[in-house]
Amino acid sequence: MTAWIILPVSLAAFSITGIWIVYAMALMNHHVCPVENWSYNVTCTEETAKLGFPKTCCTIQDIPLISKCGSFPPESCLFSLIGNVGAFMVVLVCLLRYAQIIEHRNHCWLNTSGLVSGCTNAVGLVMVGNFQVDHAKTLHYVGAGVAFPAGILFVCLQCLLTYRVAATALDYWMAHVRVALATGALITLVLSGIFFIHESFVLQHAAAICEWVFTIVILVFYGTFTYEFGTVTTETMLAGLQLNLLHGSGIMIGDDVQADTLVGATTKGLKSPGGSSTSTHLNCTPENISML
Repeated sequence: MTAWIILPVSLAAFSITGIWIVYAMALMNHHVCPVENWSYNVTCTEETAKLGFPKTCCTIQDIPLISKCGSFPPESCLFSLIGNVGAFMVVLVCLLRYAQIIEHRNHCWLNTSGLVSGCTNAVGLVMVGNFQVDHAKTLHYVGAGVAFPAGILFVCLQCLLTYRVAATALDYWMAHVRVALATGALITLVLSGIFFIHESFVLQHAAAICEWVFTIVILVFYGTFTYEFGTVTTETMLAGLQLNLLHGSGIMIGDDVQADTLVGATTKGLKSPGGSSTSTHLNCTPENISML
């Protein structure tokens, strides 16, 4: 077990806790209305609630979308911090997962696509966090348009990769859990988009709730990588780096090539994604036997 096991859990815990704190700050500062509120007015003449208590008169401008919660200071400062730190942690998770798949001798276009989609998701998160919807709407929506589809593509690809490298019954159970999370994320994303384009107060509020559910489900999905990251070592990163160097040198590598064989580590054991780092076995292919 390595310290990298903390990274996915930290990403999920930090981001989920952070956005709820942002929501609480926006609620107390009268910048949004409570999630449980479904009653909206066309206009409000004045706010009668005291500062530090939820609003009593809500309009469509007060719907608690995540972006809306982080539009005004002081909560906008925390929202930007969460977006930047969260994006950095997402990139780290994507790089480690990419290298880990290579270490398991499963380098393929799915793995590369997963890395690209994950990093694209991180770029979108930075834009969403730093360009608030009420002050830079176009850039904010561009960031959201990049982050959300890239995020759903990333989790779908990781579901396929989880099945591809699964070696034990527990690995397959984790794959099933990720498929359930990815399905929930896809459904809530589609519903959020459908509801958001309508001007109905009720549908706009439903879009906000779907957005919250989608974001939390995606973050929980990232947190599930704790299952595999217990086996991540320095050699994991070296496997990804060495394969990229071989690509850069013009060496052609097939989809199912054994990357560690190409870099000279012909006797390295294959670790189960969720297993102990000591539970290895030899990959006794005819090529390895002949080399021995």
